[in-house]
Amino acid sequence: MHFPAIRTACAHCSIRERAVCACASPAELEELNRIKSYRSFAPGETIAWAGETMPLVGSVVEGVATLALTLADGRRQMVGLLLPADFLGRPGRTRSSYDVVAATEITLCMFRRAEFERLLRDSPRLGQRLLDMTLDELEVAREWMLLLGRKTARERIASLLVIMARRQAGVGDDPTPGGASFPLHITREAMADYLGLTIETVSRQISALRREGQIRLCENRMVEVPNLDSLVVESGGGVDPAV
Repeated sequence: MHFPAIRTACAHCSIRERAVCACASPAELEELNRIKSYRSFAPGETIAWAGETMPLVGSVVEGVATLALTLADGRRQMVGLLLPADFLGRPGRTRSSYDVVAATEITLCMFRRAEFERLLRDSPRLGQRLLDMTLDELEVAREWMLLLGRKTARERIASLLVIMARRQAGVGDDPTPGGASFPLHITREAMADYLGLTIETVSRQISALRREGQIRLCENRMVEVPNLDSLVVESGGGVDPAV
């Protein structure tokens, strides 16, 4: 882990409109700016272990992390992804519920738990924003139950790509008319783990979507979606635009 030297003002942060601070007043932003610090992790580095005390909470600024649980017999299951603007940690809960591992190089904007909880008590808008984000996570979890239980392999892959495309548009680049582009930070192995598929199936379905013109695979792991509406159809529908 290392500490980035660059300190971005909250008002100019790339996740400003999507993170927990989205509804903060100028005074609240000033306080958040005062108490924040940055942490960066290399790909594969553990950010937190399940059951470990977490003195810090905060937002993903750049990069992707995985959430996973390890069963008693050593089997691991990925249960979620943390993308830019997602919140890590839970006020009022001192221990991590999951193993949190950096899937890419990742930068976090972090706050001491006690200071952030004090600010939540004094700032109802921040508390409401965090509640809204938590409810959004619940909706995502319900959607993922449908995805894993009913959708085909092709629909699962398409659903994940749609979610990533929409999230990228929400925190940075605007989608082109009818299309979108985004970096595919996670490996095919991680996608397979998350979607309950084999690596071979993931590779086969991505290749099929590419041959049919649904996606383009570009340099630097960039994915281009010429027609996002068409990919939504391939996903079987049901993918929440707010994810």
